Amino acid sequence: MSARSRTPLPPFDPADPLGIDDLLEPEDLAIRETVRSWAADRVLPHIADWYEKGELPGIRDLARELGSIGALGMSLEGYGCAGASSVQYGLACLELEAADSGIRSLVSVQGSLAMYAIHRFGSEEQKQRWLPGMAAGEIIGCFGLTEPDHGSDPASMRTFAKKDGTDWVLTGRKMWITNGSVAGVAVVWAHTDDGIRGFVVPTETPGFSAPEIKHKWSLRASVTSELVLDEVRLPADAVLPEVTGLKGPLSCLSHARYGIVWGAMGAARSSFEAAVEYSRTREQFGRPIGGFQLTQAKLADMAVELHKGILLAHHLGRRLDAGRLRPEQVSFGKLNNVREAIDICRTSRTILGANGISLEYPVMRHATNLESVLTYEGTVEMHQLVLGKALTGLDAFR
Repeated sequence: MSARSRTPLPPFDPADPLGIDDLLEPEDLAIRETVRSWAADRVLPHIADWYEKGELPGIRDLARELGSIGALGMSLEGYGCAGASSVQYGLACLELEAADSGIRSLVSVQGSLAMYAIHRFGSEEQKQRWLPGMAAGEIIGCFGLTEPDHGSDPASMRTFAKKDGTDWVLTGRKMWITNGSVAGVAVVWAHTDDGIRGFVVPTETPGFSAPEIKHKWSLRASVTSELVLDEVRLPADAVLPEVTGLKGPLSCLSHARYGIVWGAMGAARSSFEAAVEYSRTREQFGRPIGGFQLTQAKLADMAVELHKGILLAHHLGRRLDAGRLRPEQVSFGKLNNVREAIDICRTSRTILGANGISLEYPVMRHATNLESVLTYEGTVEMHQLVLGKALTGLDAFR
């Protein structure tokens, strides 16, 4: 008998049935615990009230706190950013979205969209001006690409920037912009005579406004705005110098989608854990409902999809850290994990019965939030077409 066969097996861990934590380094686990503890202290005691009221009070304080734990622009290098690995950033996204999708969206838009655009495509002057304050949470950023009539087809955007002497003058509207009305800086994408360009827009610039969007039934604990650009005059150095064309905003979106692959599993985990705990304590017909076969079948199926999704996210994170992650693979992860997370939330709701619709439990809040996550950073249909093109070599977009 080999020594390996004599080694006792570790106990089964219901919270980690595949032993995925064995793939993580001590620093990974420490970062995860830091973000989880912050969310447990600062978000979970209040999130039901915030969600019910449709507000995110103290967002500037929350941003500074997130900056203090290194969660903003977390995987970027220099300029006050943490320089964490992609897997570590993913673990943070999972923990933040386990608290609420709106909190993860705040961090994702700040770091993976606005900061990432400046870090990758900006001038050294732009990086020095904006990134340290954004990494600290002193400056909140937003990212203006989607328009009222153009979401999945950003090439058809109507926002236009024209040259006037050495200045740029921007005119147009952007829609569904997270952080918009609290942002100190906006990265705005616009058509120019030379193609699509990105612009770094201080939000106090005359002609810029960001009315908040109300009456949402999803992502209620999140600031969502319209951006209105009414002949916003910017100096020549406001343009991002290192990119022209859609590859600029699309590469930013790919980075944000990667965070969603992890984040969606956080919402799913929170709902699943609520269902497991409820099944142990809720009694019907003289015993806990967790002892019934149909309930156990639901829990087993949810556990399989939850931990498959986490394993997929981890695999994509390792590929990103190795510089080998393709956009099609990000689409694969976003399509699968958000879709499965919604299904886990809905199945968890059935276990909780009528209590599942109450904000005393996180399940319905996560389920409604994920309806937005399903749409933003690429709808189901767009990711299906990305994969379809990759699989067949045939472009079905047009």
